[in-house]
Amino acid sequence: MPIQDAVSALRRVYVREPRTEDLGAWEAYHWRSAPDPARTIAQHAAFRAILTDAGAEVVLGKAAVPGDPDAIYAYDPILMTDPGAILLRPGKEGRRDEPSAVAKDLVDAGVTIVGELEAPATAEGGDMFWLDATTLLIGRGYRTNDAGIDQIRALVEPIGVTVHAFDLQYFHGPAECLHLMSFISMLDHDLAVVFLPMMPVKLVQLLQESDVAFVEVPQEEFDTLGPNVLALGPRVALAIAGNDETRRRMESAGVDVRVFPGDELCRKGDGGPTCLTRPLARG
Repeated sequence: MPIQDAVSALRRVYVREPRTEDLGAWEAYHWRSAPDPARTIAQHAAFRAILTDAGAEVVLGKAAVPGDPDAIYAYDPILMTDPGAILLRPGKEGRRDEPSAVAKDLVDAGVTIVGELEAPATAEGGDMFWLDATTLLIGRGYRTNDAGIDQIRALVEPIGVTVHAFDLQYFHGPAECLHLMSFISMLDHDLAVVFLPMMPVKLVQLLQESDVAFVEVPQEEFDTLGPNVLALGPRVALAIAGNDETRRRMESAGVDVRVFPGDELCRKGDGGPTCLTRPLARG
């Protein structure tokens, strides 16, 4: 099944369960506060159940990344293309062991590895998403650099993909994670939920030229991960509970919104439902 797609029905998805022994390193990884291990693990189980109920095959990663609580955010270590996975090289040094661990799990799951980034390249999955099957959008910031974008472009252009790169804002600086997908998630081929004040002008213009309409996240729900929403299918979205105004606006745009508790699992580590998943097949 194809995967150069951000919104078609989710058929297969890779996730990584939190480990109590890794969550203890939350402070070194700049989480907002200490997670409660039991609640974090329970919230992840509830999250996986929703994915299964939505019709997706859930592939649960087993390869450990000791001492890395961020390893639960499975979207970042790789980029999926129709031919297979590209192993990225995280800009956050503490996450550099994640791609090789994810690669072991994916190979066991029958996924082909088709490429790997090399130093000095850095790139994280949260800085990129598919606008359509031939268009990959990438954010250039503190986690994804020019060398990373160049190497990704060299790997995907031969399969007919055009890469558009956009400079991200400084925001709170290099110590804090700001990804491209911190302020945008696709809800359908022609609809995205966005926090407009953070959007690069060139990205706004490209989306408008592509006839993509916006559901705007209010200021007060940006910090609680309002824009971080996972498309389970066209206009079917999975969001963190509590961003009530963003949910109302999505529903007004015809989106079926499903929610899960993510105060421990997501908000403390700044990783929403898109971050927790790496879709492997859609369609």
